[in-house]
Amino acid sequence: MNKKTIVIIGVLTLMMIMLAIAAYFLFIDIQSKVPKTIEEKYEIQITKYDNRNVFTICPKQGKNEQYILYFHGGSYMAEMTDDHWKFLDRLMQETGNSVIVPDYPLTPKYNYKDVFEMVVPMYQEILQKIPPENIIMMGDSAGGGLALALEEKLGEEGIEVPNQLILISPWLDVTMSNPEIEEYQKNDKNLNKEALKVAGMAYSGADGMESYLVNPIKGPVHKLKNVTIYTGMYDILNPDARKFAERAKEEGVEITIKEYEEAEHIWLIYQEGELAEQAFRDLIGQITKF
Repeated sequence: MNKKTIVIIGVLTLMMIMLAIAAYFLFIDIQSKVPKTIEEKYEIQITKYDNRNVFTICPKQGKNEQYILYFHGGSYMAEMTDDHWKFLDRLMQETGNSVIVPDYPLTPKYNYKDVFEMVVPMYQEILQKIPPENIIMMGDSAGGGLALALEEKLGEEGIEVPNQLILISPWLDVTMSNPEIEEYQKNDKNLNKEALKVAGMAYSGADGMESYLVNPIKGPVHKLKNVTIYTGMYDILNPDARKFAERAKEEGVEITIKEYEEAEHIWLIYQEGELAEQAFRDLIGQITKF
């Protein structure tokens, strides 16, 4: 059996596993829960949008007027992880900011239409309580793609956008068609191109693959404001992050992209090692910059 055949068998096996997982989750409505460690440390308010929870988490002391509206990653299939909660915990401790965490609908039971039916009116209601200059929108991986798509849609509809948009290892094109991805795959131990394509197809539903709400790399950029992208050079999503920043610049919109050598996918969320600490310190500076 040659190397090419082994690779093909491996890819097909992985795709079968992903399809089996998708079939299983099709019947389960996955929802995130706030860990007890967060419940004990902060004030928490839970509101409902389309029968989904939105968690507003505020420091009990030292709270300022800024809010971070955070969209978590997980290939649009997975809920908040312990690493996400630890990351947000540290952000709140370091900045005094409160965070708003929407538990948005997950694929394959739901698709992008369900997500945006929730998050657009949710954001509009947030604006009734918090001025846009006090909102930082942030997301990692799939959540980064969602955050960018949401801001693109808000701009297109003439709705005020947040003061900052910060994307961590964002997933901006679920087609995974960028030819540079193949070279990056050699160093990426966390993500697999074919597995992501399956998740992307589930998220897009029957008619969403051409929509910028699914692939925000193609979305309107002219209303974007103070956008910063953190991306690692050992991440297969890096080429599309760079491609998006270059396209935005060509259209007259400056995107700040911060690339880290040998950094893996969402290394900043894992918060392990000198590279993660370096990026985290830079992130804190970015949050307080505007």
